[in-house]
Amino acid sequence: MDLRHLKYFLAVAETRNFTQAAASCYVAQSALSQQIARLEKDVGAQLFSRTSRSVRLTAAGELLEPLARRILADVDNARAALDALSGLRRGRLRLGLVQTRASSVDLVEVMADYHARYPGIDFHVTNAPSAEMAAAVLAGDLDIAIVGLGPRQIPDGLDHEVLAADPLVLIVPADHALADSGDVVDLGDLPESHQLIQFTRGSGLRRQVEAAFARAGVEPGQHFQVGQIQDMIRLAARGIGVTVVPRSSVFDDPAPGASLRDALPYGARALRIADEAAVHTICAVHDSKRLSPAAAAFLDVVERHAIRDRADGPVQETDRSVQEADRSI
Repeated sequence: MDLRHLKYFLAVAETRNFTQAAASCYVAQSALSQQIARLEKDVGAQLFSRTSRSVRLTAAGELLEPLARRILADVDNARAALDALSGLRRGRLRLGLVQTRASSVDLVEVMADYHARYPGIDFHVTNAPSAEMAAAVLAGDLDIAIVGLGPRQIPDGLDHEVLAADPLVLIVPADHALADSGDVVDLGDLPESHQLIQFTRGSGLRRQVEAAFARAGVEPGQHFQVGQIQDMIRLAARGIGVTVVPRSSVFDDPAPGASLRDALPYGARALRIADEAAVHTICAVHDSKRLSPAAAAFLDVVERHAIRDRADGPVQETDRSVQEADRSI
């Protein structure tokens, strides 16, 4: 079995189009079709069901697709490991990044630091819901991902490092019944008629907010979905509803014990949630059995930043809060 055949096979599997796959592989369509036919002969099964209008994977094709991705990923890792013998001078890093800000861990600074250390490594960055990125790491489509998932939400077979646990806060408009109730509230104190502004379905933040409402024994209420944290905060400030977001989304650099008053537009309030398990946990996930030198180096850099920020930053990510959140899932 030729590795080139597997690359062509995956190109067709991704595009469902022989013409587009040939263009992406920089070969003629006739040549690509011949190579696919040779691969089908090698494996002894038809891999694609083709009509004049569509191209679909057969059962054999669906079985081969994840295996082909793993094989090519392992080959890339082997090449990178050999390159690493003379120093990490070149390679590729397929990185998944959480859509929300990773608490005190500034991922832009992490990437800048990494690039300064290893300028020959090419970045391929993906932004997607946390669950999807964790699954992509498991499948071998990503080398490492920074996700907003708690330890028990991470798929079996993956390793993880907890980078931060950012407390969640409730955002209410200025005229809300809870606006002047104090700096700490219970989600159970929300009126039954409240409307909740939620983050993207499948995201780690969405899961953690829903878990917090479940622990409070209340329904999240009527809600609608927004794809940007700052839009959620602004909509809540304008009285559209209430929302729950990571504390670092409201404060760039909060001091210990700082009041959450006067931090938002239109006089809105950010209220601490009494539930200690209500945190937005950020983890770096990877497969230690297939960790490329480029990915291992990135993991080292991000862990250094997380350790430094825990030592210097005013919002401390405690083991207790992570453990509480983990038990509640």
